[in-house]
Amino acid sequence: MRREEQITSLENHSDKTWDVIIAGGGATGAGIALDASTRGYKALLLEKSDFAQGTSSRSTKLVHGGVRYLAQGDLFLVIEALRERGIMLKNAPHLTSDQQFVIPIYTWFDMLLYTAGLKFYDILAGRQSLGRSYFIGRKKTMERLPNLKGEGLKGGVVYHDGQFDDSRMTIELVRKACESGCTALNYLTVNKLTKNDSGKVSGVNAFDIISGRSYEIKSKCVINATGVFANDIIRMDDPKALPILRPSQGIHVVLDNSFLAGSAAIMIPKTTDGRVLFAIPWHGKVVAGTTDTPLQEISSEPKAMEDEISFILETAGKYLIKAPGRKDVLSVFAGLRPLASDPSNPHSTKEISRRHKIIVSRSGLITITGGKWTTYRRMASETLDRAISEKFLLKRECLTENLVLDDFNGSYLFPHMKVYGRSSVDIEKLFAENKNLLRKIHHEFSYTAAEVIWICRNEMAVNVEDILARRTRALFLNARASAEAAPQVARIMAEEFGFDEKWQKEQIFSFNKLAENYILQGN
Repeated sequence: MRREEQITSLENHSDKTWDVIIAGGGATGAGIALDASTRGYKALLLEKSDFAQGTSSRSTKLVHGGVRYLAQGDLFLVIEALRERGIMLKNAPHLTSDQQFVIPIYTWFDMLLYTAGLKFYDILAGRQSLGRSYFIGRKKTMERLPNLKGEGLKGGVVYHDGQFDDSRMTIELVRKACESGCTALNYLTVNKLTKNDSGKVSGVNAFDIISGRSYEIKSKCVINATGVFANDIIRMDDPKALPILRPSQGIHVVLDNSFLAGSAAIMIPKTTDGRVLFAIPWHGKVVAGTTDTPLQEISSEPKAMEDEISFILETAGKYLIKAPGRKDVLSVFAGLRPLASDPSNPHSTKEISRRHKIIVSRSGLITITGGKWTTYRRMASETLDRAISEKFLLKRECLTENLVLDDFNGSYLFPHMKVYGRSSVDIEKLFAENKNLLRKIHHEFSYTAAEVIWICRNEMAVNVEDILARRTRALFLNARASAEAAPQVARIMAEEFGFDEKWQKEQIFSFNKLAENYILQGN
């Protein structure tokens, strides 16, 4: 999966019409690209920045049905998500895993409430269940959560959900789509929708940020899968269109794994802002979150607000013996949720949910918005089925339910290399050719020089941020250490791509500015 090869594919198709163009290279767009290409459609995926640069790399790292939505009575969403959870864990075993959660119980009423609720959660999962839920006493709860405060603790309710690496999953979807015949490009932005004489959308005008070249691209169908930026594409189609989503922000803080000191995750079902709070082991650290803050303005690099940070630290401190402080935060990251709303009543909040919506404009632009990471595959399938029902595409059946993304069954030289699946073998060949490539990019991380080289050659990384934020997860795991690793990564990339020292300095400066948003000031 090399960018120059994808550009060549785009240019070789310049005098032809694509079956479908997908704008947006996050979870939903990548899922649609994979679905479309495996159905046999000629698909083109365009992302204005990097794949998964936005919301799709900033999740809570869970593949789940949503215990919160069960409490809200949204059974359809929970059933759908639980089914998709099972499919996702089956089809991407190298990127997903079963995660055990414990809900601390401090009253016998809560014990009855959560035990019954999670038993129902198990029933809804059916054959896709990851394991039954059950109540455990105080002693066993403390064994599984050694750092949990014991005052007033009655016990805990154990249940199972899935965990994954979100940006790596997006890259895997893009890779598999390209293997299946899709052309996918990052840093190629849609500037304009083109229309035929009848006023129907017939393609896009796109601009390659890397080369500075513009492209006029024809297509039978254009799908807007740009998440929180969906309104921007809609206004290209109709400048007077009402907004179809109301974004909210969620943040997470990353802590050392000593704050949990165990393999189980904590779920706190009641917090002051109405959301649940998770503390989850992830890549050797602990991810704690999340918040829910309505926003009026959106940006490609949202920043955590002070009250959001305080809420997570204070809430975690109520339950943990070792209460986290600002000095303990290794990284803090913010993500935006594209919550689907009612465009005819922008002030109403009752329509806002995690369900997805598919909208077809009068000119034929298809927009998919809302939803959650776990249901990306279902969203992709329904979007293409809608394109078929609108007569934009010939009918072909979805094949992704049983499409395994990676079936590698071998062993890994280093545990963290599991995320590469069978490609880990190619990385190990680089080790064998040059032992110097075993060196780590920083002592805080397991990532090696060989991985950076392999990523440059195979995963369309364009800059240092692409590698440290999304191909590896260094920025999210330890922001300061990632900034310290940036010079070495820049040198390796420069050697691979033939860039000069000026490029390296610019990249280091740019990444350091970005990393400041992830470092909690005042530590």
